Amino acid sequence: MIPLNAREVWLRGPVPGIPGLLQPVAHALLQAREEVNALMHDFPDALLRERLPSPSGEPVASVGFHLQHLSGVLDRMCTYARGESLSPSQLNDLSMESKPVGSFMTTAQLLRRFGEQIDKALAQLKTVDEATLTEVREVGRAKLPSTVIGLYVHAAEHTMRHVGQLSVTARLLKPE
Repeated sequence: MIPLNAREVWLRGPVPGIPGLLQPVAHALLQAREEVNALMHDFPDALLRERLPSPSGEPVASVGFHLQHLSGVLDRMCTYARGESLSPSQLNDLSMESKPVGSFMTTAQLLRRFGEQIDKALAQLKTVDEATLTEVREVGRAKLPSTVIGLYVHAAEHTMRHVGQLSVTARLLKPE
């Protein structure tokens, strides 16, 4: 038998306190944290800003960008799901995602920030009334329409998409 903690998160059972319809979101976020922490173990700060060329020659996003963006998207999607607009601090964080991170944040700081954002998102999921999941929420300055569940699902799928991109870039930069 495979030990419980060796299984992917979605095969470990329900996450306590998370509403049933949001279990897949919680599973994806917890899986993302585990994968990112394992992948970034001993990742050198000096490589956070490195950008490798894609097959077309255009540089791909850096590991540091992905780590910043993972935290930022979760924060923003959770804000919109609560029916709130972004704060000046969140807007500043968004503008900082495109800046080179190596000069002001370390790998450990970026991982800690991502872990804290996962914890905040999970805590928020625990407060959600499933009856509100189809309520309309506005996204961004353009006030584009979404729903509470749409925002949470997007937060999970967008997180996993960037974990995949981060994984490829980090492995190419730091081969075993």
